[in-house]
Amino acid sequence: MDELSKKLNRYFPGRVVRKDLTKKIKEGANVPVYVLEYLLGMYCATDDENSINDGVETVKNILAENFVRPDEAEKVKSKVRELGRFTVIDMITVKLNEKLDIYQAEFSNLGLKGVEISPQYVKDFDKLLAGGIWCIVKMSYFYDEEVKMASPFNIDSLTPIQMPHMDIQEIFEGRKHFSKDEWIDVLMRSVGMEPTQLEQKVKWHILERMVPLVENNYNLCELGPRGTGKSHLYKEISPNSILVSGGQTTVANLFYNMASRQIGLVGLWDCVAFDEVAGIKFKDQDGIQIMKDFMASGSFARGKEEKNANASMVFIGNINQSVDVLLKTSHLFEPFPEAMANDAAFFDRMHYYLPGWEIPKMRPEYFTDEYGFITDYLSEFMREMRKRSFTDAFDKYFKLGNNLNQRDVIAVRKTVSGLLKLIYPDGNFSKEDVEEVLRYALVGRRRVKEQLKKIGGMEFYDVHFSYIDIETMEEKFVSVPEQGGGKIIPEGLSKPGHLYTVGRGKSGMIGVYKIETEVVNGTGKFEKTGLGSDREAKEAIETAFRYFRANSKNISGTISTSKKDYLMHVEDIQGVGLTSELALAAFIALCSGALSRPVQSQLVVLGSMSIGGTINKVEELANVLQVCFDSGAKKVLIPMSSAADIGTVPPELFAKFQISFYQDPKDAVFKALGVE
Repeated sequence: MDELSKKLNRYFPGRVVRKDLTKKIKEGANVPVYVLEYLLGMYCATDDENSINDGVETVKNILAENFVRPDEAEKVKSKVRELGRFTVIDMITVKLNEKLDIYQAEFSNLGLKGVEISPQYVKDFDKLLAGGIWCIVKMSYFYDEEVKMASPFNIDSLTPIQMPHMDIQEIFEGRKHFSKDEWIDVLMRSVGMEPTQLEQKVKWHILERMVPLVENNYNLCELGPRGTGKSHLYKEISPNSILVSGGQTTVANLFYNMASRQIGLVGLWDCVAFDEVAGIKFKDQDGIQIMKDFMASGSFARGKEEKNANASMVFIGNINQSVDVLLKTSHLFEPFPEAMANDAAFFDRMHYYLPGWEIPKMRPEYFTDEYGFITDYLSEFMREMRKRSFTDAFDKYFKLGNNLNQRDVIAVRKTVSGLLKLIYPDGNFSKEDVEEVLRYALVGRRRVKEQLKKIGGMEFYDVHFSYIDIETMEEKFVSVPEQGGGKIIPEGLSKPGHLYTVGRGKSGMIGVYKIETEVVNGTGKFEKTGLGSDREAKEAIETAFRYFRANSKNISGTISTSKKDYLMHVEDIQGVGLTSELALAAFIALCSGALSRPVQSQLVVLGSMSIGGTINKVEELANVLQVCFDSGAKKVLIPMSSAADIGTVPPELFAKFQISFYQDPKDAVFKALGVE
């Protein structure tokens, strides 16, 4: 045993289990982890190797004898009949038969239906009525030929394979004996992971997966590669969450069945996880609207009344391309079905976007052989913590920056609350502890906001999330790793003939383009590269060179178009497709190259021109300026014809730039080169 396992056994005796035992038996028995660990906790809660081996054999025998395999259902039924009494482990679901006024149980693997069950069990364990629970059931058999309708099978006693009660004070007391890092490692081991093999950020992501289980009405999205264990926690570890596989569902099943007047999954489970978001489909037209309503407020209207429920929503799916490609060509919510993929209001309700691509694919060494909490104990702890709230925990030390709107604030508060409940359940944390959690929460919500900006444009322009230290009034900003800390437009002067412009690409998205021009001795030839087969972009560059040849002497008498060759390369930096709005920028780049004079530092040139030099105004100026800002531009050159649109730009965005207006192409060249 390592030190951490010894500490766990010392402070939580009987509440821990050696996870390699779970693994060994799990590979041969198709039962959820919490079923196995309940049994292992009963028979192997010791550190004596011989007793453990005996306990493992006992558990194996119980599973071999009593666990019902679907293909052996008839054999087990026969055993109950022949022996008169027999104990089985099976998934039990209960329905009320109102015609006979009795509750009837259905055995999942045994295939039995209509077995009468005492109302007391239904009162004590209401989850029997929704989705069912794994139970140890003592059964008997009595056939009465007088009663034709009744099942001869009887339930003598039923024990859910879950902890009957939980003393939260036990966790609070035990937690005091562990450091922050030790406690995080305990949580990792409790869900089966080996912390010594995981990077720090991966541990935080696995903790974030647990937040929907400790926080009410929390909406989490995790998209990433296959094989990173996205659904494992919701399917195997917690008996309080349900995994909706395939994504197909109905409003009646998920929210409320108006015919039977029964609340759906959101009222009966702590967490509803949708596996494979690409397949989410409602048979009802209003399904997504009701889901949006529920995700925002925790309530929904069906029929005449409004219903409240506490379930968290988790959306899990696969990203098939690399994140870089997805960020350039689309947005990170693209795997969602079409009905949702462009619905910014739906994604705005996500409290956190967990970057699944930062979690490694699961290999044997990532699974632990050490001690961790029995998963059922862990689940009950998480369930108990749902009754508490730490949403105001950071108010004592920090306030949030002005780029966060009300939805952003709620999202960040919920994430902070959830992580603090997991790491510091006793509420004992310092300013540094809170700051670490707050930064993590801001990054995940900013990731949502960055994608919303791509889907919904200007409405979501304020993505520069920050928090302010109340003591020093210092404002600290957070960035999203995959957006890249390095800006597209670097600081300092670029080479002569190099400049940036922003325009709408073939894909319909606004992107940044870099034009590079080389001027060498020659005979007046003009070569262009990087344009592929895009006819409109080629025409725009040709227009620029023809205008340059005709008007270069107006710029400077030193420019030669007959004794120099001009080579131009256009780069579509963000992969949004080439644009037809390149002529004016290309003309300035040619003049800059010919004069060997660089354009101003961190400048973006906006606007395009016709072959006669007529300037066209910039469409969607606010969105274009937002892209300029995100790319690192400090100065922007705008056509005078766009001055009327300045009112559409949020003042705080407009204030980020040094803006110059130009009247015509010649004016644009002088202002770009800093020649007044």
